[in-house]
Amino acid sequence: MKKRIFQYGTAGSRMMRGGWRGWIVVVVAALMTAMGAGSCSKNFLNYTPNGTVTASDLTSPAAADALVIAAYAALGNDNWENAISSMWVWGSIRSDEAFKGGGAITDNGQFNQYEQYNLITTDMGANDLEWATIFAGVSRANKALRAIDAQTVAAYPNKVERTAECRFLRGHFYFLLKEMFKGIPYATEAVSDDSLPLVSNVMNNDSSWENIAQDFLFAAQNLPATQSQIGRANKYAAFAYLAKVRLYQAYEQDANNQVTSINTQHMQDVVSYTDSVINSGMYQLSADYADNFTYSGENGVESIFAIQFSINDGTQIGRVDMADAVSYSIASQYGCCSFHLPSQNMVNAFKTDGNGLPEFGYFNDTSLLVQQDFLTNGIDPRLDHTCAIVGHPFKYQPTIIFDSNWVRVPQIYGYHDNMKEIQPATCSCLEKVGPFFGSSKNIDILRYDDVLLWQAEAYIQLGQENSALPLINMLRTRAANSTTQTRFSDGTAPSNYRISTYQPGVNCTWTQAYALQALQFERRMEFGMEGTRFFDLVRWGIAASTLNNFISVEKTRFDFLANAQFTQGRDEYLPIPQTEINLTHGLYQQNSGW
Repeated sequence: MKKRIFQYGTAGSRMMRGGWRGWIVVVVAALMTAMGAGSCSKNFLNYTPNGTVTASDLTSPAAADALVIAAYAALGNDNWENAISSMWVWGSIRSDEAFKGGGAITDNGQFNQYEQYNLITTDMGANDLEWATIFAGVSRANKALRAIDAQTVAAYPNKVERTAECRFLRGHFYFLLKEMFKGIPYATEAVSDDSLPLVSNVMNNDSSWENIAQDFLFAAQNLPATQSQIGRANKYAAFAYLAKVRLYQAYEQDANNQVTSINTQHMQDVVSYTDSVINSGMYQLSADYADNFTYSGENGVESIFAIQFSINDGTQIGRVDMADAVSYSIASQYGCCSFHLPSQNMVNAFKTDGNGLPEFGYFNDTSLLVQQDFLTNGIDPRLDHTCAIVGHPFKYQPTIIFDSNWVRVPQIYGYHDNMKEIQPATCSCLEKVGPFFGSSKNIDILRYDDVLLWQAEAYIQLGQENSALPLINMLRTRAANSTTQTRFSDGTAPSNYRISTYQPGVNCTWTQAYALQALQFERRMEFGMEGTRFFDLVRWGIAASTLNNFISVEKTRFDFLANAQFTQGRDEYLPIPQTEINLTHGLYQQNSGW
């Protein structure tokens, strides 16, 4: 077994929670070891107290390594109120796939503002907290880079590799900021903390993407192909993330967030960088789609880069995923809190036609509500991996059936529930934290199925849709073969599983326009409820039309959406927090439309 970067019970796992306090824990622990804190001397009265870190301490090779670990820790230094490890608030409930949930519309009411769109304001505390949480990760990466820069290769043989890791991490944090806020200030380690308020958030949109891309390019060129410690980024993780950046960058937007052109060179780069990952031979699709969402399947062949969580590691609650802690149902084995629930539109999207293909254009005309509906209609098997349905086995437990009394407020949000981020109550990965549950199941940031679909998307936009066909069909074939773990104990299926590959001339006409529609639908099925949907819609330039069409129907089913409205040219991005604009004395400029 490979050694994890954050070994259970070490400072590397203890520092994961508690913001700056956690960072101090790991730095001090590493420095105490490096400086021989327990040695005896008759000059014992002349000492630096344990827990004190001086400027000179932070320039040692040991401190540099500790600061790198602190930067990794920031990947999961969050909870449901400032989630950055799981993007369910920002990419799922702001889209057509999910509702906030909870016990009332006012329960975590700021999340309700996000799914209404027109209730979002520039002074929302949640915006400010999210901005600050992600920038804390940027700050940790830059602090580590400053310490690394001060080392010689002779004193610190891992200098170049650790630099590449920190630039990978910095690229990740900036990517999150960019896809959420668009107008962001970009600062490298060369910018001192005191000078940060002088860095403008106004720059050419493509230029800020380019800065992020350069971090991943450096990482790809300087990281090893494999790492001895699970959790550290490698060369192919960097190539994968670089492909993702180029894909987003390729959809060129104007000042009003509208896609005006597609950069073919960036699309060619997507093909090239994804080829580097695919041709490495290190990754493949898991045999069963379920393996991506189980504790036993973490760090599997499909996982390219994941946030590493732990439990029973010598700390009070372990290093567990608290970003998804409120997503568990009110079933007796859980008890709280029923957030992040699938929309009816999302459940209906899994219907397939007589050929086993998506019901493009009309899937939402009728709804899947009672058990007979799931047997009468053709169903993409990924439904029962993604959504908890009344009467269906819950989370790969054939004798544990999802019941209507598990639903907290069906009169507001309906009877469907989510499943991907939830773990069985019997899992050794779960830790009860007050009324909530934290899981030590990793969260994947980069998966191989994503890489395949990024390449397929680039091929389609380059007019090479025939090259995209086998990539999309790989995922549909895997989905068709992923029905074993979703069945009842007698082997029968809870849904009428019917899914086919795209076969031009047989069940479809594979034009560029049709292929793009198929690609967009495939991403919805493959990554449903994973927090990517909203960002996909914005990238494609179809957020306003898609979401307003969604609202027009969904509000007839759910009253809480009665006044929701997505405003084109504004709601594609969150507003720059007013607090940040005030702190920079107006240097930061507000995003379009706010």
